[in-house]
Amino acid sequence: MTITAQPHTPTQPPPARPPLWDRRFTLYFTARTVSLVGDAMLPVAAALAVGTLYGISGVGFVLGTWTGTFVLLVLFGGVFADRFGARRMMVGADLARVLTQGVLAVAFFVGPPPFWLLVTMAALAGAAVAMFLPGVNGMVPLVASEPQRANGTLKVADALAHLLGPALAGVLVTWTGAVTVYAIDAGTFALSALCLGLIRPAPTVEANPAARNGSSLLRELRQGWQEFRARTWMWAVIVTWLAFGVLVFGPLVPLGSAVVNARLGPNAYGLAVSCLGVGTVLGGLLAVRLRPPRPLAAGAVALVLYAALPLAVALGSDLPWLLAGHALGGGGLAFWSVMWATSVQTHTPPAVLNRVTAYELAGSVSGIALGQILAGPATGLASPERLLLVSAAACVVGCAVLLAVPAIRTLRG
Repeated sequence: MTITAQPHTPTQPPPARPPLWDRRFTLYFTARTVSLVGDAMLPVAAALAVGTLYGISGVGFVLGTWTGTFVLLVLFGGVFADRFGARRMMVGADLARVLTQGVLAVAFFVGPPPFWLLVTMAALAGAAVAMFLPGVNGMVPLVASEPQRANGTLKVADALAHLLGPALAGVLVTWTGAVTVYAIDAGTFALSALCLGLIRPAPTVEANPAARNGSSLLRELRQGWQEFRARTWMWAVIVTWLAFGVLVFGPLVPLGSAVVNARLGPNAYGLAVSCLGVGTVLGGLLAVRLRPPRPLAAGAVALVLYAALPLAVALGSDLPWLLAGHALGGGGLAFWSVMWATSVQTHTPPAVLNRVTAYELAGSVSGIALGQILAGPATGLASPERLLLVSAAACVVGCAVLLAVPAIRTLRG
């Protein structure tokens, strides 16, 4: 019997992972990071500066106006991002927010601003964000080859912003007033616009062919709705998120800031929100490393930890326990956010991704707007502490609902 020698084939090393930090992602990361730092300062500035002038109802109405305007216009922002390119819309929105935050900085410098000006600028800023945020999801696949790594890295940046921004805002409001916070915020949007303007994604994937074919606005909105409705896991999450917005996320800033500020002072509230950032860093880093086969199910389990945040405030915890509750909440929410964003980006056709993102944003944020507006009137029915206990319970129940839906529980990565 003749034995034929087999040619020796050297073992090929596994292909190297493409680098994340190329020029496009670095510019995008810088743009998002600097604007997130400014954004993280604003809730504390609004809660303390506006709250001092106009109380809980004033804070809730200003934040609710911002959110409500966003909800009304975000669907159009998704269409325009698919038509003209996400990057162009994001640059324009950044420049608009340079104007709104600059006006508020001048207003606080001159003297206590009138309530109508705060509401007007909140509405204009909300409109700008409605043009900006639908493109955030769509930009990630254009600047990064691995969306989950990119989303996790961006979530860490978001966390670091929430770590530094609120504490800085608390100090600045105490020592220099709100004018410095709003001036810094205007500068962050200017730098963000510059970095986004320098990104050069491939034109063949940035623009939507529908714009060249003369598709109507209504037809594009309808197409985005059909894509959104066809994904049971997506609309089931958003329906649940509506309840989260009204009962958990919406009232948390107006109620939580009032309780903590009255009991421990403004610096304690800024420090607590910074610890939310610490938890978000850890949750984002964990999401970069872990790749669960069922990402939304894993995210829903992690999201249960968010209940610790309103619970710690409601129970009047000492400062260490208050900080721990915020850290746990940040970690759970960050892990969920990365799993959610990656699922949306990888299970949606690129041509309609911005519009689908707009629908999920409109649904999820509308509940927050309602919760913010109702926070003040609700204190006439129950104390802020009791309302925050309801928030903690609603968070646990909502996570159970997410896990009970088969389309969410079984969605594969």
